[in-house]
Amino acid sequence: MKIPVPEQLKKLAAALGTPLYAVGGYVRNYLYREYVSEDIDLAAGIGEELFSAAAKECGFAVKGLYVKTRTAVIECGGVRCEYTAFRKDRYPEGGEHRPLSTEPAFSPEEDAPRRDFACNAVYYDISGDKIIDPLGGKEDIACRTLRAADAERVFSSDGLRLMRLARFAGELGFEPEENTVFAARKNAALIKDVAPERIFSELKRILSADCKYPFSPKDGHYRGLKILDKTRVLDYIMPELTLGRGMPQRADFHKYDVLEHTLKTVLYSPLSVRLAALLHDVGKPASMLETGKFSGHDAVGEKLAVKILARLKADKKTASETAFLAGAHMKDLNGDMRESKVRLFIAENYSRTEDLLQLKQADFSAGKDDLSEAPIVKKWRAIMRKMEREGAPFTRKMLKITAADLIQTGFSGKGVGDELDRLFKLSAAGEIKNAREVLMRQAERDFERNDGKTI
Repeated sequence: MKIPVPEQLKKLAAALGTPLYAVGGYVRNYLYREYVSEDIDLAAGIGEELFSAAAKECGFAVKGLYVKTRTAVIECGGVRCEYTAFRKDRYPEGGEHRPLSTEPAFSPEEDAPRRDFACNAVYYDISGDKIIDPLGGKEDIACRTLRAADAERVFSSDGLRLMRLARFAGELGFEPEENTVFAARKNAALIKDVAPERIFSELKRILSADCKYPFSPKDGHYRGLKILDKTRVLDYIMPELTLGRGMPQRADFHKYDVLEHTLKTVLYSPLSVRLAALLHDVGKPASMLETGKFSGHDAVGEKLAVKILARLKADKKTASETAFLAGAHMKDLNGDMRESKVRLFIAENYSRTEDLLQLKQADFSAGKDDLSEAPIVKKWRAIMRKMEREGAPFTRKMLKITAADLIQTGFSGKGVGDELDRLFKLSAAGEIKNAREVLMRQAERDFERNDGKTI
């Protein structure tokens, strides 16, 4: 099979004086689905500096040169390539991601054993138009299998590969073979040696695995998480979550234990709320172990979400939004909140309401794999439509009165902001109409009653 490569690379391969190979995902994806990836991994038997010099002569810009890992990044006409000279890696004990040292290698056969999975170790000779397959990766691609040729070495030398196994399973729909899963589980604790930022980055990629390629399975994000669970890597990333493994729930609402319900909630979630879905019930195991019941798990979960995301070095905005959703997902679950309270909550959290409703829907669907509209979501959306018809404010900017109006009425200083806040709440809750004349009359009454003081 001839694998298409950009003309710039063909010229570079011809000028190099030694075979230049495409390798990794570019070759794998084309052999699998004739899919041409945007980025290309390259390899050859010459050093990164000689390669970079040749690339410059052929019109490429060198974007990075990394002597320790024998790597160069080049770019030309929108084509971005990462070159790594054939090498043999030596890693420190433990799961640290970066090799301790490297030494030159001179052929695909010598280079291939350092790579993670056989499907990623298929080499395409660009000038020679031939496939070199030292580890039997072509057959694995045909069989949709993730296999590490030397699984013990693969995971013991680089703990991040424990996450990559799950990610590739999700993105490609490949099934990890038995010995590879066994070795991953045996070495699961090595994920502790990997920097939290790298773990979180891989976790986010797993949560979006279904979006990676046009051929990625629709449940790719769920598949990836199931591999993290199966290999027990998830126990080290989020031990608070995996305490729910085997923990039963009320059979009238739930088909699955706490952990599987969580993973199913992620399955049914849109991309925007999947991290929150993963953490929405993280407070359940802790609540059950402490009090013997799940009540109050939402408040416990909000605090745990903050703790977990801080540990994973998530950015503050992501942590804040995720913790809010975890803490709010039980709001009005039984439909017992008065409409006025629901309206006010929606208005005060309008920017987050859609995400919250998406999470509530996914949580409902995960209970018994029920894809019908959740009753509570139906109720809240009806309330929102009613608010829209009435012209109720969803944000303070939508309020039909301004600070200048209140100053004209007689309010000053802090009293202006306090009165705007009060009018917003009254109007959002449906107690008064969001119309300037109505709001002005209410403001005048409030000022007379309180002599302009803070209410």
